[in-house]
Amino acid sequence: MRLRIVHETTHTYDGEVVASFNEARVTPLTTPHQTALDSRLEISRPATTTRYWDYWGTHVTAFDLHVRHRELVTTATSLVETDRRPDRHAHRPLGWAELRADALVDELAEFLAPTRRTSAPAEGFAQAVRELTAGADPREAAHRVCAWVHEQVEYVPGATGVHATAQESWEQRRGVCQDLAHLVLAGLRELGVPCRYVSGYLHPAREPEPGVEVAGESHAWIEFFDGAWTAWDPTNDIPVGDRHVVVARARDYSDVSPLQGVYSGPPSTVRARVLVTRTA
Repeated sequence: MRLRIVHETTHTYDGEVVASFNEARVTPLTTPHQTALDSRLEISRPATTTRYWDYWGTHVTAFDLHVRHRELVTTATSLVETDRRPDRHAHRPLGWAELRADALVDELAEFLAPTRRTSAPAEGFAQAVRELTAGADPREAAHRVCAWVHEQVEYVPGATGVHATAQESWEQRRGVCQDLAHLVLAGLRELGVPCRYVSGYLHPAREPEPGVEVAGESHAWIEFFDGAWTAWDPTNDIPVGDRHVVVARARDYSDVSPLQGVYSGPPSTVRARVLVTRTA
């Protein structure tokens, strides 16, 4: 599937901003399952830009502005081809003993340790995860946790903010895609299954019609390791497919925020929209 994605973010300030320093993580990756054919970032004001790959392997565009402005619009446009047909040479899933081998634990330690956002909630969350996955191998345990979080937490746009933790979304039993991803990561890390947060985009239609531009979504899902990285979308409780476009992978949302920075000036409001078109 070939998808064109336009991600526009508008910052409107209550007065003049003197200067701002920003990092954008909105460029899709090229992986064995997707190819970034074209990608560009347009900035509405004159800016100095630098591009680099960060520690997690995410493509970053850093830019700073030193002209007074009351509005800043960034528009990321990408053309991506996805192909996630089943692998004829699927890997053998590891058992618990293999997953807990010292060498593997050392290699993937950063995806095993809880973060502030992915610390297991109180109120029996960890115990429930252990009971839920009793007798399951690591792969089955991961699927059970994804399905359980999908069942327990209602997807409600706007229910939480971008700074929400797994604890906060669990207390509400409501959240958005990043909250469900954080909760699954919390559960899997409690079990000792290496896992990572994935940010990107999702075409909302199950069978996208070519040539039709629709309102898409910035989206989040997870990947767990059981001998190879396996992607799963807890919000929809489905395997990641050709409608998903990967931008970044890391420990949690804090590592992959699409646009972050600092500025000198008054408060602002932020609006974002994503438009997705299947072109082929």
